[in-house]
Amino acid sequence: MAKQNDLRREQALEYHSSGRPGKIEVIPTKESKTQRDLSLAYSPGVAEPCKEIANNPEDVYKYTAKGNLVAVISNGTAVLGLGDIGPEAGKPVMEGKGVLFKIFADIDVFDIEINEKDPEKFVQIVKALEPTFGGINLEDIKAPECFYIERELKKQMKIPVMHDDQHGTAIISAAALLNALELQKKKIEKARFVVNGAGAAAMACIELYVALGAKYENFILFDKSGAIHQGRNDLSETKKKYAVKKSDWTLETAMKDADVFVGLSVGNVITQDMIKAMAKNPIVFAMANPDPEIGYEAATEARKDIIMATGRTDYPNQVNNVLGFPYIFRGALDVRATQINEAMKLAAVKALAELARRPVPDMVNLAYNQTHMSFGPEYIIPKPVDPRLLSTVAPAVAKAAVESGVAQKKIANWEAYELELNKRLGLDNQLVRAIGNKAKKDPRRLVFAEADNHKILKAASILYDDGIAYPILLGNGEKIKKIAEAHDIDLADIPIIDPRSDEMEKKREEYGEIFFNKRQRKGYNKYESLKVMKDRNHFGCMMVETGDADAMLSGLTKNYAEAIRPALHIIGTEEGVKKIAGMYLLLTKKGPLFLADTTVNFNPTAEELADIALMVAKEVRNFNITPRIAMLSYSNFGSSDSPEARLVAEATRLLKQRNPSLIVDGEMQASLAFNKEILRDNYPFSELVDEDVNVLIFPNLTAGNVTYNLLKEVGGADAIGPILLGIKKPVHVLQLGSAVRSIVNMATVAVVDAQIRCRNHVVAPVEQSSWWKRLKKKKK
Repeated sequence: MAKQNDLRREQALEYHSSGRPGKIEVIPTKESKTQRDLSLAYSPGVAEPCKEIANNPEDVYKYTAKGNLVAVISNGTAVLGLGDIGPEAGKPVMEGKGVLFKIFADIDVFDIEINEKDPEKFVQIVKALEPTFGGINLEDIKAPECFYIERELKKQMKIPVMHDDQHGTAIISAAALLNALELQKKKIEKARFVVNGAGAAAMACIELYVALGAKYENFILFDKSGAIHQGRNDLSETKKKYAVKKSDWTLETAMKDADVFVGLSVGNVITQDMIKAMAKNPIVFAMANPDPEIGYEAATEARKDIIMATGRTDYPNQVNNVLGFPYIFRGALDVRATQINEAMKLAAVKALAELARRPVPDMVNLAYNQTHMSFGPEYIIPKPVDPRLLSTVAPAVAKAAVESGVAQKKIANWEAYELELNKRLGLDNQLVRAIGNKAKKDPRRLVFAEADNHKILKAASILYDDGIAYPILLGNGEKIKKIAEAHDIDLADIPIIDPRSDEMEKKREEYGEIFFNKRQRKGYNKYESLKVMKDRNHFGCMMVETGDADAMLSGLTKNYAEAIRPALHIIGTEEGVKKIAGMYLLLTKKGPLFLADTTVNFNPTAEELADIALMVAKEVRNFNITPRIAMLSYSNFGSSDSPEARLVAEATRLLKQRNPSLIVDGEMQASLAFNKEILRDNYPFSELVDEDVNVLIFPNLTAGNVTYNLLKEVGGADAIGPILLGIKKPVHVLQLGSAVRSIVNMATVAVVDAQIRCRNHVVAPVEQSSWWKRLKKKKK
């Protein structure tokens, strides 16, 4: 275990230090290439907006980034579970918070670490920063100073201020509470609460529950000194409101007939007997991390009528702050709110609660490996990957700011605002998270044919450690272990199979016989069939074919054709598929783009092009995305009568004929596919008018491959692929020289592919080995 912890430590340190140190950078939003650009950006042009702002300070929101800029500020006195480790040591956390703001709500962040523990001085420092920022997110500041700091800053500043450690957990848990109470048929004003932990987050939670209707007299609170009762002289004014008369309360006696338990304390302080003593249909929010006050399995085993929530990702109903703060600040910034008040917090609570009651999008079902997740005891709060959060919570917060009189800017068209929010973020981030979550729900056995490469070994270690896949490494064991040792890669419990070893002789004979039966009239004799099983690509493909593995990756060090050939010879194509194809998934600012054919077919016919498009459409639907297909050419809808243009036009006709429900059109230029205005004005008949194109089908391999590489290298798009289409079982080929990140992404896709193709998975003998059992135990 120590070695595994060291590995995690090394991975985390490398993640933060590799390339440009840290996790964030500043990127200009205006052109800055020419001398004219620079003259406008700085001197002399910059003087003009300066003068406008001097005349009207509110114009700072018009001419600068203030309106989309939040400061994440800490003094490092309560960092995660690490305590007072100082402002410098807290900086990685603050940068991380900035990343979450950006990827979930497109909010820019400067993280500011202040070397000041005196709360009054801290307040003055932060207050002096008001001209720079549109909002202040206070983070990891210890209690009780955090209460004073937030209260004073809210009084003294005219921009939104929120201490997320307090209010984030309060808002998310309050939304979960509303839904849990509804399902358990309980009234909040009558519910009896037991709360273990009375720190910043816990007090913010119960104050919000009271705002929703809970009664002071129905709470029993416990802190490190025991029950909060009227005989204590160490209570703050807030805690005094909840002090009970009796001094002899214990957790055990308080839990008897309680309706709701809320834990923000330490792990494993609640027993199954305490849960059994609670009232009918109990609600338990055990939110201590990493170990809840009582484990999910223990609580649900004790009571079948329980609704349980934790702070953990691996159980239903995770209370996760990322469901709140990005969207709360987004709504506050967009109406230029002067504060985040109770009305705005309650609006966020109700929006989150209501969202959980609505039908769940396919992308969320995909992420959690379910087909019909719905509102109920195991789904009382939305999932972090839900793409509707931004356009649901932010408008609710913005409306509450307007109605409560703290907004300085009105939104005239709320429907247009919601559309604008949806466009801020493409689906790429959500898509990658959804694929990763789906893989983790049901990891599969993944063969790496080129395990004598440090990139493959590093990727395999990450996949195993994250619970995405069960790697199987092919190659010489001694060589692989030496490479792993040289690069500090832990391969403990990951099996290594050498197809050339004496141990594999019987398996080679078994595989060779199967191969000979497949290829005996196609150029292979019996001796060659047996001999070729020493080749790792052939051996790995045969593992997948026979069910000894679920998927395979190869191609990191081989040319594409050489890597594909064994899969075609051993596994073959899907029924009805005449030619396989290659597809790349590019993650762009416009959202995910699927490109084909980028790796296999040189000059497809019209019929083959239509086949390729159908295979891509099928694969895109596997990602729970509706394909919107542009058939690309250099001409637009018959503007050229060349053979190349006619070929794409014919392919489009065949495609519509074979599947009339597809959203597809062509032939068309690539620029036209993404310029809705030109398309609408000049070709209003097109099926792609007002559609967001997400699939590009190229007329030949050259066009597809060149475009893919340009978008990846020059356009900055992140790439996953190539994804092989048309192979009967999950075998995928890596791009030559792929980075570790690309291998991990491709492996994740391969696992999801295996899940889709092999829904009725049968546990094979390899799954009874120690490495399998250890990983299953670790995931629990």
